Amino acid sequence: MGSETSLKLPIIDFSNLGQNPGAAEWDLVKLQVRKALEEYGCFEALFDKIPAEIRKAIFGAVEDFFDLPLETKRLNASKKPFHGYLGQYPKVPLFESLGIDDATIAEEVESMTRILWPQGNQNFSNTIVSFSEQVLELDHIVRRMIVESLGLEKYLDEHMNSTYHLLRVMKYKGPETTETKLGLRSHTDKNIVTILYQNQVDGLELQTKDGSWIDLKPTPDSFVVMIGDSLYAWANGRLHSPHHRVMMRGNAARYSVGLFFGPQSRLYD
Repeated sequence: MGSETSLKLPIIDFSNLGQNPGAAEWDLVKLQVRKALEEYGCFEALFDKIPAEIRKAIFGAVEDFFDLPLETKRLNASKKPFHGYLGQYPKVPLFESLGIDDATIAEEVESMTRILWPQGNQNFSNTIVSFSEQVLELDHIVRRMIVESLGLEKYLDEHMNSTYHLLRVMKYKGPETTETKLGLRSHTDKNIVTILYQNQVDGLELQTKDGSWIDLKPTPDSFVVMIGDSLYAWANGRLHSPHHRVMMRGNAARYSVGLFFGPQSRLYD
């Protein structure tokens, strides 16, 4: 299993970064991104472009969904892995999620929303789209920096145009005992990049190369950026795809929202 460690993830500030590749500040942040992904495969990103009201609203929308009756949530099931509603698994009884395709396209999100709320839920739809659009901006910055750092700038447009994103909203119920409980077992992501935003209930842990576990404690203003196996392969092993898990402590529910980016031809087939 490995032991706990006092190590902390690198914190990288994107807040004052302009869309100006080649500038000194851009290159400095790009170097920090490359070093963090080589060593940890993950970092904490400070990104202030998402208004506070959207950050707050996203968890209200997430709770609205998970508060629905189970039979209603299951109306949005999917045969595609990680899409639609997932939950009620004996091996991970605390975990459930909803995968939303095309989360930046209002019409698609509204169509999915009407499955759950036949009368519609404009607040839910608007919040999902607004949040996804803002996180997409951070993804584009991070992935451009990764491609540049690998010396593959000539493939940038091809790379960006051949990827797909899926928004997943996730809930981990608080354990009914005082013991630490497994929320989600250890795994690596299979996609390219994952960007996570959580409420103020911690639990996400990341395994270092030496087998120790880092207990991640992101601030309310930060996002966890993590790479997956597809990027590890694309970079010929120069970047690290980390194992991670969720361990629940206390009785409060943990909510997180993740935007998962992967290759169109392979992601979630």
